[in-house]
Amino acid sequence: MLRVAVVGSGPSGCYTAQHLVQLDPGARVDVLDRLPCPYGLVRYGVAPDHEKIKSLQGSLRTVLEHERVRFLGAVPVGPGGVPAARLRELYHAVVYCVGAATDRHLDVPGEDLPGSWSATAFVSWYSAHPDAADTGFLREVRSAVVVGVGNVAVDVTRMLARGSVELRPTDMPHTALTALEASEVTEIHMVGRRGPSQARFTTKELRELGTLPDTAVHVDAAEAALDPAFTDPSGLPPPLRRNVEVLRGWTAPPRPEARRLIRLRFFLRPVELLAVDGRVGAVRFERTAPDGEGGVTGTGRFEDVEGQLVLRSVGYRGVPLEGLPFDAATGTVPHLAGRVLRGGAVAPGEYVAGWIKRGPTGVIGTNRSCAKETVTSLLQDAPSLTARALPDDPLPALRAEGVDPVPWQGWQSIERAESRWGASLGRGLVKLPDWESLLTAARGGDGVDPRP
Repeated sequence: MLRVAVVGSGPSGCYTAQHLVQLDPGARVDVLDRLPCPYGLVRYGVAPDHEKIKSLQGSLRTVLEHERVRFLGAVPVGPGGVPAARLRELYHAVVYCVGAATDRHLDVPGEDLPGSWSATAFVSWYSAHPDAADTGFLREVRSAVVVGVGNVAVDVTRMLARGSVELRPTDMPHTALTALEASEVTEIHMVGRRGPSQARFTTKELRELGTLPDTAVHVDAAEAALDPAFTDPSGLPPPLRRNVEVLRGWTAPPRPEARRLIRLRFFLRPVELLAVDGRVGAVRFERTAPDGEGGVTGTGRFEDVEGQLVLRSVGYRGVPLEGLPFDAATGTVPHLAGRVLRGGAVAPGEYVAGWIKRGPTGVIGTNRSCAKETVTSLLQDAPSLTARALPDDPLPALRAEGVDPVPWQGWQSIERAESRWGASLGRGLVKLPDWESLLTAARGGDGVDPRP
């Protein structure tokens, strides 16, 4: 009987477990997660108002409730948890599906000023990630600057402009909802260093900006026209053409009665964050121009854009996991069809899937085929892997490593506590936002967040 540990319970981890039990009728899979809650970025990265995407949790739940799959939450792997080498001793194979855990930096002066954050940190806060800190993101903020023109940039821009009436029915934590309700943000700049036809957002997400109540969206036609495809998008691939067509519809003067204004800016790259009264107060951008080869070049002309909050959204990056090889240039674990490579040679019984395997690319569904490739490699190796005898159940040995796993029943207790907490606030299910509340709920306590 093949025993596999899957590290990470996001889409790539769940799809890996699903393929294993579907393709090997005897395989038993333990899905380990550092957090007491499953679903990874589906729970902690998808915007709370994107209910259709969040509903994917239902299909992931089906995987984790399979009779040969066991969820074990609150099990860190690496420093302070179970060493990777110990996992390898307890299972025939270990598949790491740990994603890309950090964000890329701008690497410009002033980036560390108070008020300058990664979009990841902001998303974690409004998604109730237990590692997130309530740092007063919106305190005394009138104008915000979002650096980046991908879907995450669109998400945080939309959240900054959303009203509490639209967000109240979501599972957003109450502290974040209260802060957004009191927000005084009236202007949001979303800025890209290249042109409209090269932006990374998808049309569906982009269009949502134009549907926000009391919010106007504006594109400077002269600035956007530095991209020839903005004037004539007919030669673009359909997805990019649709983006440009949406942007072209926002070149009219913004409605003066709108309470908030979103400005989409192009051909500007940040060169410095400027301080005002000890915190970020503006971003200095250099005007760029197309270089004729798909990139941009600096023009030596600069513009300062006011912002008491700056969110960088310029990509994710994988981080090293103690005990595994790591390619710092790509932010991934070296592999061959999912088999981990150590010094160029296959490491028996060690595998990767998801972003830590291929980098932060693709959509959620991309993880399905990625996981299948890895599982195919693992099952090809299974005859030699299962020749090694293992303990009947690795759980006692995991506990001996000092961890106290949250089982599936513990996660169900968290769900019930979140429903009770939401009901007490006159809302639907509301996420518990901190470790103490989550673990209390997992152990059968109330778990209700005592904060107003």
